[in-house]
Amino acid sequence: MSVHKPLPHDAARLHVTGAARYVDDIPTPPDCLHLAFGLSTVAKGHVTDMDLRATRSSAGVFAVVTGADLAQIPDCSPSNHDEPLLSDGTIHYAGQPLFLVAARSHLEARRAAALAQPIFQDETPILTIEEAQAANSRFEDGPRIYSKGDVDEALRIATHVVEGRLDIGGQEHFYLEGQSALALPQEGGDMVIHSSSQHPTEIQHKVADALGLPMHAVRVEVRRMGGGFGGKESQGNHLAIACAIIAAQTGRPCKMRYDRDDDFIITGKRHDATIDYRAGFDADGRLVGVDFTQHIRCGWAMDLSLPVADRAMLHADNAYLLPAARITSHRWKTNTQSATAFRGFGGPQGMVGIERVMDHAAHQLGIEPLALRRLNYYREAPLTEGRASGGSFSGKMKGARLETADLKGRGAVRVTSEGGAKRFGGAHSPVAGGQTPNTTPYGMEVEDFLLNEMTERLAEQCDYTARVARVDDWNAREPVLKRGIALTPVKFGISFTLTHLNQAGALVHVYQDGSIHLNHGGTEMGQGLFQKVAQVAAHRFGVAPERVKITATDTGKVPNTSATAASSGTDLNGMAVQAACDKIRKRIAEGVAAELHAEPADITFEDGLVRSPTAEMPFDEAVQRAYMARISLSATGFYKTPKIAWDRLKGQGRPFLYFAYGAACSEVVIDTLTGENRILRTDILHDAGASLNPALDIGQIEGGFVQGAGWLTMEELVWDAKGALKTHAPSTYKIPCASDAPDIFNVSLYDAANREDTIYRSKAVGEPPFMLGISVFSALSHACASAGANFPDLQAPATPEAILAAVGRARA
Repeated sequence: MSVHKPLPHDAARLHVTGAARYVDDIPTPPDCLHLAFGLSTVAKGHVTDMDLRATRSSAGVFAVVTGADLAQIPDCSPSNHDEPLLSDGTIHYAGQPLFLVAARSHLEARRAAALAQPIFQDETPILTIEEAQAANSRFEDGPRIYSKGDVDEALRIATHVVEGRLDIGGQEHFYLEGQSALALPQEGGDMVIHSSSQHPTEIQHKVADALGLPMHAVRVEVRRMGGGFGGKESQGNHLAIACAIIAAQTGRPCKMRYDRDDDFIITGKRHDATIDYRAGFDADGRLVGVDFTQHIRCGWAMDLSLPVADRAMLHADNAYLLPAARITSHRWKTNTQSATAFRGFGGPQGMVGIERVMDHAAHQLGIEPLALRRLNYYREAPLTEGRASGGSFSGKMKGARLETADLKGRGAVRVTSEGGAKRFGGAHSPVAGGQTPNTTPYGMEVEDFLLNEMTERLAEQCDYTARVARVDDWNAREPVLKRGIALTPVKFGISFTLTHLNQAGALVHVYQDGSIHLNHGGTEMGQGLFQKVAQVAAHRFGVAPERVKITATDTGKVPNTSATAASSGTDLNGMAVQAACDKIRKRIAEGVAAELHAEPADITFEDGLVRSPTAEMPFDEAVQRAYMARISLSATGFYKTPKIAWDRLKGQGRPFLYFAYGAACSEVVIDTLTGENRILRTDILHDAGASLNPALDIGQIEGGFVQGAGWLTMEELVWDAKGALKTHAPSTYKIPCASDAPDIFNVSLYDAANREDTIYRSKAVGEPPFMLGISVFSALSHACASAGANFPDLQAPATPEAILAAVGRARA
């Protein structure tokens, strides 16, 4: 069996030896031109003059292009046609491209661009959410609202009400490989583009549109990316279009890559947000209603802000059954970089809001936070044939060995507000009579809830109860260093919320020597998608994964692909590959059935053999016989996600095929004199379904957690009063490094097959682990609260300054 095995990443050896080839490593012809943008230094206004004489005469410069030099300025937007490649004279943010330089080398292009002397007529920029509110600067005519039940009545009758505001910072993607593209002009005006992009088809579409060509005249190839995290879903359009335009004009290859500073200044970030909340609880601590107002800062162009903001709304419940809820979302337009896709795609912002409500309510009501969380979980679905309650696959980050353990399933437990426990099964408190349906605020029934059992198991594995007592004891004794601990859940919906994107294609060839060649629409950005899909193909043919070769994602082989995003890369492409393989398997079986004395339906492929109940032959021989019999050994496969139906305007339907779950317990320590802090230990239990590759999935969980913790603790984007991004390099913007990972870091997989018919019953594991980092933020809040009697109201990111402010509020 090739699936469910912890095989290494297919390019692991290439990665660690430096032999893996990225766009900037592709050998380029000697006449290749290198491009760079000249950027605006003001955030809002107009260009009144642009002296480019020094730029044009600079060493190595071949051409300088402004918007006025183009018959029509190409559009780079993935949505609203509001992102021109070059400014038309209007300035929308500091960092907007004004002109394009083509030179003999990358360095000469950048030097020449810096010599330009544009003159601006400044206007007062809109930079903050508050300024956008005052100016009513927004996308869409008004706020979008999802609702369930009578929120106003629920809050009126609630025994306890908590309210507050949480500011949530943005985040820079900081992929190791920056944005880059290479355009190679072909005969007849065709164009080949190599791009570091999660969305080759969008690059193809945008380049074809810019050149006035049909899409078949543009071929886009992506072998791999050095990280993406959503930042290469739409942000690569500018580079590919720029290269294609100059290549088409000159007939010469063109290459472009952003230096890290330019990458920071030009490209979009995670949407920062402010969430106002008002939540009501009954006397036992059960939620009766919650009113959220989400303010999302989108930047100057629409980009993907509408679906990002939608997903923030869709995850405002996280793991909690809300009898009544109102979620209001404002999408504010500002003169800052156009915020874009980032791992979790709005989901993290929505989840942090409800987790803040839980921490605030636990403090105000005097209930242990985990007990309050478990009291308000969705009800657990009954055990079905599609769900196993087996063991777990565990791994430790600080150590190279992976180990397995068999853990028997236990019944779910609910902890009451008094601290006792009882078997789950009672109804949630509704606003007015009857049992609250087990549905989300957008009307989707939660059929696969696993967190009752997962939370109990993790709490036992990490010795949560005893550690809470030790933390309390420590804090009672220590006046300066305070500890905090928190166990938080994750429920994350899997599917694109734009329904038509939930499709994928694949192309599979079996050569006459028995080797297998595979292409699909997904892109490899380090997450191991290619390895997982190769395991699927190998398993369908019953051969070793080494027989399967996956080559670069190529729009000329698999058309009309969706972005590798929404954690759906394996779900979609794995099923498409399975469909293609099964077509070829069926043909081979029909071709050799007579020799194996069996019906085609009785023939199996396993252990390198093609078998019937009474005979067998090597796979190679079966393939050779099929070839000699003139049987096609090539096939396409297609898959579209079933069951989903979503009306985003009404905010009702089933936007997700299923949910992925996880839980993390983190323990931290803070210095109340300096705000310095450390993660001491983290234990994670994460639901990857029947994991296709436990080693890769654990790696994704570890990385996602650290990236999520970095977002909420140390990664801080700072703009000055004029709209210039000041944190635009590693010297001023801090991401987690190896020493910031917990000293004790235990990660286990909750081994339960997906009840939905996904590829080998696995679950997506790209985005959901990111939200496990919320446990660190909640633990830091707990540590701050131990410094005084008041709720500390910790804001994100929880930098040392924010922690000191929270400690001050706790003591006030």
